[in-house]
Amino acid sequence: MNTRHDNTRQHILETGQRIIAGRGFASVGLNEILTAAGVPKGSFYHYFASKEQYGQALLQDYFDRYLADLDALFATDAGSGRQRLMRYWQRWRDKQLDTCCEQKCLVVKLGGEVADLSDAMRVTLRDGTDQVVQRIARVIGEGVADGSIPPLEPLASAQVLYQLWLGASLLGKLHRDGAALDSALAFTRAMLLP
Repeated sequence: MNTRHDNTRQHILETGQRIIAGRGFASVGLNEILTAAGVPKGSFYHYFASKEQYGQALLQDYFDRYLADLDALFATDAGSGRQRLMRYWQRWRDKQLDTCCEQKCLVVKLGGEVADLSDAMRVTLRDGTDQVVQRIARVIGEGVADGSIPPLEPLASAQVLYQLWLGASLLGKLHRDGAALDSALAFTRAMLLP
């Protein structure tokens, strides 16, 4: 693949993510994405066979960037396990409450919508979230080892916390306030206290 090919494909993905993060997958047409990206329809079909394949690529691109960012945040030289996890949860809260943030969680935005529309997109979401949970579990284990987190079972605790934060984010959208996210943050702090 040449650089222009990669850049055009990436530009279509990034443009679509900004629009879809605000309105959802089904309510956004290809013409809207392509007009915003300044790319002809033929170029779209050069990179993606269908809107479903585009959605799957969009989610994969989102997780690739999210996981790389998470790896940098969770780097072992960035503090104790508890400190690294609390930075993650605080950042999650802040991003969900930022009304101009274009990088809101696509899992929250699209999880319920696309799981029934597309099995390929559902599997991409499932696999991506499993990788997030695995990383959280790893840091919980490191926190237990360094004494900054009580002796919790890492994977089960990571699953509970991730589910808590997904639910709190959804409730935050429904209520249009940060109360559920603040409760999730308080619960998480208490759970991770040694």
